[in-house]
Amino acid sequence: MSTVPDAAALDELLSVAEEAARAAAAELTARAGDLAALRIDTKSTATDPVSEADVAAENAIRAVLARRVPDDGIVGEEGDDVVGTTGRRWIVDPLDGTVNYLYGNPQWCVSVACEGLVGIVYDPGRDELWAGAVDGRATLDGVQLPPATAPEGGLGHALVATGFGYDPEVRRVQAGIVSRVLPSVRDVRRAGAAALDVVWVAGGRADAYYEFGVKAWDTAAGEVIARALGYEVRTILGHGPMADGKLVAPPELVDGLLALVTSQG
Repeated sequence: MSTVPDAAALDELLSVAEEAARAAAAELTARAGDLAALRIDTKSTATDPVSEADVAAENAIRAVLARRVPDDGIVGEEGDDVVGTTGRRWIVDPLDGTVNYLYGNPQWCVSVACEGLVGIVYDPGRDELWAGAVDGRATLDGVQLPPATAPEGGLGHALVATGFGYDPEVRRVQAGIVSRVLPSVRDVRRAGAAALDVVWVAGGRADAYYEFGVKAWDTAAGEVIARALGYEVRTILGHGPMADGKLVAPPELVDGLLALVTSQG
C-alpha cells in the first residue's frame, strides 16, 4: 500500500489480527491435551510435520478474516492463497513450532500479519500477546516495548537466536555457519519457533536472530514489531542448498552478524 493508514485504521487491523490469532490458539490448545490422537502428515521432508491442528487453526484464522476483511488477500502456510482487491494481504502461520507442539514443548505460537502494517504473535503457553504497527507501536500485553539497543560489548556479548532446516544437506551447511557464529558471540539459542525468536529479540530476550530458509509467514508479524522499535530486518541470500533467510538485529550488530552468516569460507 502506498500510504500508511491512520491510527484508527491500524487499530482495526490489530483487532482483526488479535481475534484471528486467539481463534487459532483456541483450536490448538483444545487439541494439545490429546496429541497422540492427532493425524500427522509431512511436508518438505519426513521430519517436517503438519498436523490436523495446524489445519484447524488456519481455518479458524481464515474464518475471522473472511468475516471481518472479506476483500483482503491471504497467504497462509496450510491453505491456498487468496488474491484480494484492497491492496492488503494477510500472511498467517497458524502454528509456528509444530514439532515443539507435537512433543509437548511449549515453544510454539500463532502469527498473524497484515503485511507491512500490523503484526500479532500470540503465545498461548505463556498467554503473551506481542503486537506491533507500522506507526511505531510495539507492545507486549499492551505495554510499549523499549527501542532497539545493542548489548554493551557489541556482537561478542550478543545472545543470538537461530533455527535450522529439515533437509540434511541444508543442516550440514547451517552447522558450518553456526560454528563460525558461536565463537564470536555470547551464545546461540535454537528454540524452534521463528516467530517467537523475532519477537523475543524485540522484547530483549535475545539480541539478534538469523535463519536461512524461513518463509514469509514465519516472520511477517515479528518483522512489523521489530521494525517499529528500530531493529533492522535484512534478507540474507541463500547459497548452496539453502534458501534465502532473515536477519533481525539492532543496527550496531547487523554488519558484523551478516559477515559471519553470509561468509562461504
